[in-house]
Amino acid sequence: MFREVTLSIILFYVMTVMLFVVGFYYVNTVLGFHNVVLILVIFLFLSIVTAVMIATLSIEPLKDHFEKLEHFSKETLHELNLPISTIHANTAMLRKTVQDAKSLKRLERIEGACTLLHERYHELDYLIKKQMHQEIIESVELAAFLESRLRLLESLYAHVDFSIRLTPFDVKLDNIGLQKVIDNLIDNAVKYSDAPAAVSVVLEQGVLQITDNGRGMDEMELVRIFDRYYQNDATVSGYGIGLALVKNYCDRHKIKLHVTSTKGVGTTMTLDFKGVEQ
Repeated sequence: MFREVTLSIILFYVMTVMLFVVGFYYVNTVLGFHNVVLILVIFLFLSIVTAVMIATLSIEPLKDHFEKLEHFSKETLHELNLPISTIHANTAMLRKTVQDAKSLKRLERIEGACTLLHERYHELDYLIKKQMHQEIIESVELAAFLESRLRLLESLYAHVDFSIRLTPFDVKLDNIGLQKVIDNLIDNAVKYSDAPAAVSVVLEQGVLQITDNGRGMDEMELVRIFDRYYQNDATVSGYGIGLALVKNYCDRHKIKLHVTSTKGVGTTMTLDFKGVEQ
C-alpha cells in the first residue's frame, strides 16, 4: 500500500517539475513574455497548489490507515475484557473449593498471569488515549512500587531466587510506562539467567540495579541491545523490542540507563532516577 503511494507521489512530483520547466521555457522563449516577476508569481501560486495536492496524496492514505488501526485496537480492547473477567471469576470460584497446596500454587500463578494480562489491557487503553493526550505524570514512591511489582512477578517466576533490597525514593513520572520498563527488565533477567536462576534487585539512593546470573554479553552485543528487533539469542522467545522501549522511556524521563555485562557471569541493568523530578 505505502509503496504504491510513494511511487505515485514521486511520479506526480517529477511530472509537475517537468511541466513547470517546460511551461516557463514556453512562456519566456516561445511566447516572448519576459515579465519574469509575473511569471514567478504565477508559478509560485501553482507551486502552492501542487504542494497542497502532494500533501493530500501523502497524508490521506496514512490517516485512513491509522483510523482503521485505531478502530481495530479499540475493538480488540473491548473483546479482551470478557476473557479476563471470566478467568478472574472462575479462579475465584476454584479457590473456594481447592484445598491442596500444589493446586493453590497453580491457581496463584494463573491469577498472577491474569493480573498481568489485565494490566496489558489497561496499557493498550492508555496507549490509545495517549495518541490524543500527554503522558499522565504522577508521584511514585519507587521502593513501594517495586515491591508491589516484584510480589506479582515472584508468583509467576516461582523457579527464580529473588534477592531484593529497597530504600525509599520519590519521583514524578509516568506510572504505567514504568510498569512496562520494570516488567521488561525482570523478564529479560529471568529469560537469560542460567539454572538455578537468581535475580538481584537493589534500589539505593535513587539508583536501581537489576542483576542476573545469566550468559552475559560481549562488547559487540552491548552496542546493539537497544536496537529495535535485535536479539542476541534467537533461541529465546521474544521480538527484540523490550529494551528499545525501555531506552525510549528512560530518555523521555531523564533516567540514566547503563548496562554492564560479562560473558558467562551475568548482566546488570542500572537505572539512575536522580535526574527525574522529585
